[in-house]
Amino acid sequence: MPVYQKAGFIPKKRHTVFRQPNGELYHEELFGTEGFSSTSSLLYHLNPPTVVKSIGEPVSYRPEIALEDNMKCLSFLGYDVEPSADYLDSRKVFFVNDDLQIGIACPSASMDDYFFKNSDSDEMLFIHKGSGRLKTMYGTIDFAYGDYLIIPRGTV
Repeated sequence: MPVYQKAGFIPKKRHTVFRQPNGELYHEELFGTEGFSSTSSLLYHLNPPTVVKSIGEPVSYRPEIALEDNMKCLSFLGYDVEPSADYLDSRKVFFVNDDLQIGIACPSASMDDYFFKNSDSDEMLFIHKGSGRLKTMYGTIDFAYGDYLIIPRGTV
Protein backbone atom coordinates (compact mmCIF):
# COMPACT_ATOMS: atom_id res chain seq x y z
CA MET A 1 0.00 0.00 0.00
CA PRO A 2 1.51 3.36 -1.02
CA VAL A 3 2.26 5.95 1.62
CA TYR A 4 1.24 9.46 0.59
CA GLN A 5 3.77 12.23 1.05
CA LYS A 6 3.03 15.93 0.72
CA ALA A 7 5.42 18.84 0.34
CA GLY A 8 4.52 22.45 -0.33
CA PHE A 9 1.09 23.71 -1.37
CA ILE A 10 -1.29 21.33 -3.10
CA PRO A 11 -4.95 21.69 -4.12
CA LYS A 12 -7.73 20.23 -1.95
CA LYS A 13 -8.73 17.99 -4.87
CA ARG A 14 -6.48 16.52 -7.57
CA HIS A 15 -6.76 17.33 -11.31
CA THR A 16 -8.50 20.66 -10.80
CA VAL A 17 -7.59 24.25 -11.59
CA PHE A 18 -4.88 25.26 -9.11
CA ARG A 19 -3.59 28.82 -9.16
CA GLN A 20 -0.43 30.42 -7.82
CA PRO A 21 -0.77 33.42 -5.48
CA ASN A 22 -0.24 35.73 -8.50
CA GLY A 23 -3.18 34.10 -10.35
CA GLU A 24 -1.16 32.05 -12.85
CA LEU A 25 -1.82 28.33 -13.11
CA TYR A 26 0.38 25.67 -11.59
CA HIS A 27 1.26 23.03 -14.18
CA GLU A 28 0.26 19.51 -13.15
CA GLU A 29 2.31 16.42 -14.08
CA LEU A 30 1.53 12.80 -13.25
CA PHE A 31 4.92 11.06 -13.09
CA GLY A 32 5.40 7.31 -12.94
CA THR A 33 7.90 4.78 -14.25
CA GLU A 34 5.38 2.07 -15.21
CA GLY A 35 2.58 3.99 -16.86
CA PHE A 36 -0.70 4.23 -14.93
CA SER A 37 -0.36 0.77 -13.38
CA SER A 38 2.05 1.50 -10.55
CA THR A 39 2.97 4.09 -7.94
CA SER A 40 3.13 7.61 -9.30
CA SER A 41 3.71 11.16 -8.13
CA LEU A 42 1.44 14.09 -8.85
CA LEU A 43 3.71 17.11 -9.26
CA TYR A 44 2.83 20.79 -9.57
CA HIS A 45 5.28 23.05 -11.42
CA LEU A 46 5.63 26.82 -11.75
CA ASN A 47 6.65 26.35 -15.40
CA PRO A 48 5.44 23.67 -17.82
CA PRO A 49 7.55 20.50 -17.38
CA THR A 50 7.46 19.97 -21.15
CA VAL A 51 9.48 23.06 -22.01
CA VAL A 52 12.82 21.98 -23.51
CA LYS A 53 15.47 24.62 -24.07
CA SER A 54 17.60 22.52 -26.44
CA ILE A 55 18.37 18.91 -27.29
CA GLY A 56 22.00 17.97 -27.81
CA GLU A 57 23.42 14.99 -29.62
CA PRO A 58 22.77 11.70 -27.81
CA VAL A 59 25.74 10.28 -25.90
CA SER A 60 26.04 6.60 -24.99
CA TYR A 61 27.29 5.74 -21.51
CA ARG A 62 26.87 2.00 -22.06
CA PRO A 63 29.89 0.26 -20.50
CA GLU A 64 32.30 -1.63 -22.71
CA ILE A 65 32.86 -5.23 -21.58
CA ALA A 66 36.62 -5.85 -21.20
CA LEU A 67 36.48 -9.48 -20.00
CA GLU A 68 33.51 -11.72 -20.83
CA ASP A 69 32.70 -14.49 -18.32
CA ASN A 70 35.55 -13.37 -16.07
CA MET A 71 36.26 -15.67 -13.10
CA LYS A 72 39.55 -14.11 -11.93
CA CYS A 73 40.08 -12.54 -8.51
CA LEU A 74 40.64 -8.83 -9.05
CA SER A 75 41.36 -5.88 -6.79
CA PHE A 76 40.28 -2.34 -7.68
CA LEU A 77 41.96 0.76 -6.30
CA GLY A 78 38.94 3.04 -6.34
CA TYR A 79 40.64 6.05 -4.80
CA ASP A 80 43.18 6.01 -7.65
CA VAL A 81 40.53 6.78 -10.30
CA GLU A 82 41.34 9.92 -12.25
CA PRO A 83 38.85 12.72 -11.38
CA SER A 84 36.82 14.34 -14.14
CA ALA A 85 34.94 17.63 -13.95
CA ASP A 86 31.76 16.12 -15.41
CA TYR A 87 29.81 13.61 -13.30
CA LEU A 88 28.77 11.41 -16.24
CA ASP A 89 32.29 11.34 -17.72
CA SER A 90 33.76 10.49 -14.31
CA ARG A 91 31.73 7.27 -13.95
CA LYS A 92 33.77 4.06 -14.39
CA VAL A 93 31.85 0.77 -14.44
CA PHE A 94 33.64 -2.28 -12.98
CA PHE A 95 30.93 -4.94 -13.02
CA VAL A 96 27.89 -5.26 -15.24
CA ASN A 97 25.12 -7.73 -16.00
CA ASP A 98 21.58 -7.47 -17.35
CA ASP A 99 20.24 -6.05 -14.07
CA LEU A 100 23.03 -4.05 -12.49
CA GLN A 101 26.11 -1.89 -12.99
CA ILE A 102 28.62 -1.34 -10.19
CA GLY A 103 31.28 1.29 -10.49
CA ILE A 104 32.81 4.44 -9.10
CA ALA A 105 32.59 8.11 -9.99
CA CYS A 106 34.99 10.88 -9.09
CA PRO A 107 33.49 14.20 -10.24
CA SER A 108 35.54 17.28 -9.39
CA ALA A 109 32.89 19.93 -10.16
CA SER A 110 29.17 20.52 -9.78
CA MET A 111 26.71 19.79 -12.59
CA ASP A 112 25.54 23.31 -13.40
CA ASP A 113 25.46 23.19 -17.22
CA TYR A 114 22.75 20.59 -17.80
CA PHE A 115 20.18 18.29 -16.21
CA PHE A 116 20.52 14.50 -16.17
CA LYS A 117 17.80 11.85 -16.08
CA ASN A 118 18.44 8.09 -16.11
CA SER A 119 15.27 6.81 -17.80
CA ASP A 120 16.34 3.15 -17.71
CA SER A 121 17.47 2.48 -14.15
CA ASP A 122 17.34 3.57 -10.54
CA GLU A 123 20.66 4.84 -9.22
CA MET A 124 22.19 4.20 -5.82
CA LEU A 125 25.21 6.28 -4.83
CA PHE A 126 27.34 5.81 -1.72
CA ILE A 127 29.36 8.88 -0.80
CA HIS A 128 32.93 7.84 0.08
CA LYS A 129 34.42 11.30 0.08
CA GLY A 130 33.23 14.89 -0.03
CA SER A 131 29.78 16.42 0.21
CA GLY A 132 27.28 18.14 -2.01
CA ARG A 133 23.69 18.90 -2.81
CA LEU A 134 21.40 16.75 -4.99
CA LYS A 135 18.78 18.95 -6.66
CA THR A 136 15.80 17.04 -8.07
CA MET A 137 12.29 17.82 -9.22
CA TYR A 138 11.16 16.54 -5.79
CA GLY A 139 13.40 18.86 -3.80
CA THR A 140 16.98 19.22 -2.62
CA ILE A 141 18.98 16.77 -0.51
CA ASP A 142 22.27 17.69 1.17
CA PHE A 143 24.68 14.75 1.36
CA ALA A 144 28.07 14.00 2.89
CA TYR A 145 30.47 11.13 3.63
CA GLY A 146 28.68 7.88 4.51
CA ASP A 147 25.33 8.78 2.92
CA TYR A 148 23.44 6.69 0.39
CA LEU A 149 21.47 8.48 -2.33
CA ILE A 150 18.67 6.50 -3.97
CA ILE A 151 17.52 8.22 -7.17
CA PRO A 152 14.49 6.60 -8.80
CA ARG A 153 14.58 6.17 -12.58
CA GLY A 154 13.18 9.11 -14.50
CA THR A 155 14.10 11.63 -11.79
CA VAL A 156 15.62 14.81 -13.21
